[in-house]
Amino acid sequence: MERRKILVVDFGGQYVRLIARRIRELGVFSEIISPEAGLDYFSQEEVAGIVLSGGPASLKMAGAPLIDSRIFSLGKPILGICYGMQLMAELLPGGHLKASSRSEYGRADLLIKEPVGVFQGITVSGGGKSPGKKVAKKSFPVWMSHGDSVEEVPEGFQVLAETKELLVAAMADSARNLYGLQFHPEVEHTCYGREILGNFVHQICGVTGSWNIKEIVSEKINQIRTKLGSRAGVVLGLSGGVDSAVTAALLHRAVGERLQCIFIDHGLLRMGEVQQVVETFSREFKLPLITVDARERFLKKLAGVRDPEVKREIIGETFVRVFEEEAGKLKDITHLAQGTIYSDVIESGEHSNAEIIKSHHNVGGLPEKMELDIVEPLRDLFKDEVRELGEELGLPAEIIYRQPFPGPGLAIRIIGEVTPERLEILRQADAIFRKELEKSRVSQQIWQAFAVLPDIRSVGVEGDSRTYGYPIILRAVSSSDAMTADWVKIPGEELDRISRKIVNRVKEINRVVYDITSKPPATIEWE
Repeated sequence: MERRKILVVDFGGQYVRLIARRIRELGVFSEIISPEAGLDYFSQEEVAGIVLSGGPASLKMAGAPLIDSRIFSLGKPILGICYGMQLMAELLPGGHLKASSRSEYGRADLLIKEPVGVFQGITVSGGGKSPGKKVAKKSFPVWMSHGDSVEEVPEGFQVLAETKELLVAAMADSARNLYGLQFHPEVEHTCYGREILGNFVHQICGVTGSWNIKEIVSEKINQIRTKLGSRAGVVLGLSGGVDSAVTAALLHRAVGERLQCIFIDHGLLRMGEVQQVVETFSREFKLPLITVDARERFLKKLAGVRDPEVKREIIGETFVRVFEEEAGKLKDITHLAQGTIYSDVIESGEHSNAEIIKSHHNVGGLPEKMELDIVEPLRDLFKDEVRELGEELGLPAEIIYRQPFPGPGLAIRIIGEVTPERLEILRQADAIFRKELEKSRVSQQIWQAFAVLPDIRSVGVEGDSRTYGYPIILRAVSSSDAMTADWVKIPGEELDRISRKIVNRVKEINRVVYDITSKPPATIEWE
C-alpha cells in the first residue's frame, strides 16, 4: 500500500530515530534512509518531504558524509537539522560555514526574527509598531548540539532566527521550501519543537495526519505474507518480552500454523522467568511451544569471556545455531523471526555513518552466514509503537507493559566473567529489588528496573567479623522509547529498606549503590 511519507536521511546522529518518531506522532509515516540512496528514491511521487538529520561529523573534515546536491532541485520540501542545515549551506551556492573552536551543547535561547514557514504561528510575544503585526520579542529555549555553524546563508535564503551565540540559528528559502535549523526540534528540551515539525510536515509538505496503528497492523501482516509466500515456515525466538510477543501475534495472524515458536533457556534469565514465560505464552497464544534447555551450552561458550561486545556476539551466534538445529527437525522452515526494534538497530550502528553504542545480540551479534532468512516485522517501530500494536492485537497488559529485558539477559548485567555462582547472586538481588519496587510509591514511573553485579569486591563488616563481598548496583529509569531515559527518584526510606533486605538475604553482597545517571550520557544497561 502506497502512502505519502517523509524521508529522514541518516547522517549518523543519535537523534535520527527520534526525528522519525516525532513525525509519526504527527500521524505521518516516516522512513529512515541512507544518504547514499539514489536520486530516484528521493524523487518518488509518494515522498512528500525530506529531513536531513544531524550527525557527529564536521564538513570541515575529509570524509564527512554528503548527499547528491541535485536533491535540492527536486521540488521537494527539505528541512535540514543541525548537520543537515550545515550541509545545505555547504552544497548550495553562496553558503559558507564557520569552523568553531568549541562545541555548543545544551540549552540556548532562540529569537525568531521572521515568524514564517516552520515558525508560522509561533510568536512568543506579539506587538510592534504596526497594529496586528506579529513580532517575536522574547526568546524561548531550544537544544543545541553542534561544532560548526553557518556564517553566510546560501543565495535566496533569509535568516529566520538567531541566538546570542549564533547569527544564523534558522534559515529558509521559502520560494523553494528549503529550511534549516541549527537546533534540534525533535528533543523534549526544545520549546515548540512539535509545532515547528508540524508546520513543516502538515503546512509545508501538505501531508495530513492519517497514519495510525490499525494501518500498521494491516501493513505488517501483508509484508509478512509477501516475504514468506504461501508455503514457507518460520520459527520465532520467543523471549517472553513485548517485542517477541507482538511479533508472535503478527506472525500467527499472517501465516497461522506455519509459525513455530521456540523458547531457549540460555541460563541467563531472571528468577522464575522460565516458568512464567511458558505459562503465559501457552495461556495466551495456544500455539505449540518448543522449550530448549541450552544453559550448559551458553555458559560453556561464555566461560572466561569478559568483553561485553564479545559476550553479545557469542550469545547472538549461539542463539542462531540453536534455532537452526531446532528448525532442522521441523518441516519447511526457511525463516527465523526476531523481535528487533528501532532502538536495537540504532545502537548497533546500522548505517555506515552511525556510531555503535552497543551491539544488540539480534543485530550486531548475528553471524555472517546463516541457514535461515531473517524476518523482523518490528524493525522500523519504536517501543511505544510496539506496545500500541500489542494493544491493537489484543495482547494482555501483563505482556504489553512487561519491563524490557535484553536478549543477552543477565550476561550483560554481570560485569566481567559470567559464572553460575555470580548469576545466582545477581538473580537473588534483582528479584528482591523488583519485588520491593512493586510496593513503591514510584512504581508507575518505572520503565525498567534491575540490578548489576560489578567485577569488584569491597570490605565490609558483619557482627565482629570482616567481610569481603560484592557490591550490587541498582538502576531504575523512566522512559517512553529507550532512546532517552532519566533515573527514578526512589524515596530514601524505600532505598534503605531495599538495601537492608538485599544485604541480609544475599550473603555474598555487603554493599548496595544506586545509579543516578540519565541517558545520555549513560545507556540504560551497563554493558
